[in-house]
Amino acid sequence: MQRYNTFGKLLIDYRILHDLSQLEFANKINVDVRTIQRWEKNQTLVKPEKEEDIIEKTLFPYQLVRNLNSSVPIPTFYNMRVRKYSLTELNTEMPDASWFKSQIDIKTERISPFNFDKDFEYIAKYMDSYKNMPRNIVQLISEAAKRIPELNVIITDDLGFYSGHSIVFPITFEAYQNLKTKKIREDQLTIKDLGNYKTQEPTIFFGFDITADCNDNSFYLFNHLFRFVRDLPNQNYIYCAIPTRYDSVELSEDFGLNIIWKEAEEYNRLHMPFSRRFQEGNFIDFLA
Repeated sequence: MQRYNTFGKLLIDYRILHDLSQLEFANKINVDVRTIQRWEKNQTLVKPEKEEDIIEKTLFPYQLVRNLNSSVPIPTFYNMRVRKYSLTELNTEMPDASWFKSQIDIKTERISPFNFDKDFEYIAKYMDSYKNMPRNIVQLISEAAKRIPELNVIITDDLGFYSGHSIVFPITFEAYQNLKTKKIREDQLTIKDLGNYKTQEPTIFFGFDITADCNDNSFYLFNHLFRFVRDLPNQNYIYCAIPTRYDSVELSEDFGLNIIWKEAEEYNRLHMPFSRRFQEGNFIDFLA
């Protein structure tokens, strides 16, 4: 993570990463280009009513904006590519698995089943690889939210701003085998690939996307998932995923997921290294 001391530097790095001119960014948030110039030179602060526009368009964590957009900025660490912030250098890396397990029953009221009509736009923005999301995936997310709302949730910050989400599909055994053997990609799944997690043997959960803007919120989302599978009456289940983030490989293995296949490392449009890999297993031993 990079340590930011000013809001102006944050805006400059955002424009560079997304290849935006000052004029293009000004149009994006509906302000005059001279306003952008003053912000980037730290000559003026962003007015509170405009902060929300910036947060909505950039998906900067609200806490990050509030810390830096101040007459006395609070230095904050931020990774622009994975959109995670931290107030201290000690909390910039993902903690080990024991941190999650030791406090598994700590909950937050900031997690709720996502309302598709209201929340999907934020989820789509956060999932860069699905910016032009296929219609089948849009339908799949909508239907999965109805079938298993307990695992299709969003987390907000204390002021109600979007801070992350969890999207988990209950899928059929056939769909699981097709993903595992690379007969299909995850973006080719359709509604017919959804299963019934209450009656299917074994139950297959496919973690389509779990992400958050800081380690604390990741903690709440993962433990929300862990409590759900821990309390299932039938423990005959498989959890699988095809993550691409480079910062969660060791953590996933500690949770109990084994890598079945892994593709060569590439770089996405934000210059972030990623490598698709199929992981499967369950959390029974980890949670024991």
